[in-house]
Amino acid sequence: MPGLHFTVDANVATLVIDNPPQNRLSTEMLADFAAAVRKMGSDPDLRAVLVRADGPDFSFGGDISTWLELEPQQMRENIAGFVQMSNAFEQLPAPVVVAVHGKCMGGGFELALRADVIVAADNAVFAHSEQTIGLVTLLGGIQRVAERAGRTRAMRWALTSELVPAKEMLAAGVVTDVVAAADLDSATRAWVTRLANGPTQAHVGHKRMLNAWASGGIAAADQLIPELTERLMKTDDARRGIASAQEALRKGVPRPTLDFKGR
Repeated sequence: MPGLHFTVDANVATLVIDNPPQNRLSTEMLADFAAAVRKMGSDPDLRAVLVRADGPDFSFGGDISTWLELEPQQMRENIAGFVQMSNAFEQLPAPVVVAVHGKCMGGGFELALRADVIVAADNAVFAHSEQTIGLVTLLGGIQRVAERAGRTRAMRWALTSELVPAKEMLAAGVVTDVVAAADLDSATRAWVTRLANGPTQAHVGHKRMLNAWASGGIAAADQLIPELTERLMKTDDARRGIASAQEALRKGVPRPTLDFKGR
């Protein structure tokens, strides 16, 4: 049935947006999303997360059909909860990959911006649609575009709600890859497989450093380095990785490709 579908297989979590015809994010779907985020956040074996959508478009954004029935204070409380949920999603202890096709607008765009890797089909278009109904980007979209692409582009796209093609988003640094629409699934799966087989704890460290930089600049990120170094030096992945690199150096051969365990 329509909604948000959440599964975990081989330590990879998959969330599928399936709410035709526009894949709008209803209150029920966002509640399910919050529950999934809590499960993923408490899963010590989680190694990667994939978010994708069924249908012709990724998402038109939030389901606005009931918004005028809410008092402004209730709307404020709802959005505060959704922002908190989005922040938890952004800080998950595993890399997150989002596959985008068709229209990706409003809250759908803001959801994608919380990911570590955005793979877009060449038919994807992105937009901050909020100003067309007199609102701001409610889940932190404009500031996250500014972080990736600069203030000027972020302000232009928020002020105009123009549909921005995937290739322009790639050139601006907002998305990670653009592929043919027919190749979106395989390209995204390749990203997820690579990340899920990588040094999960090191990936988590890089996420923490970038999040610290986003809120406190280079100095805040630098302060994390000693702690992260100590923590990673206790992991089996790092110890095996260093040992294999030392052995390769002694033998004068290239470093081997390791099968990391995420531990």
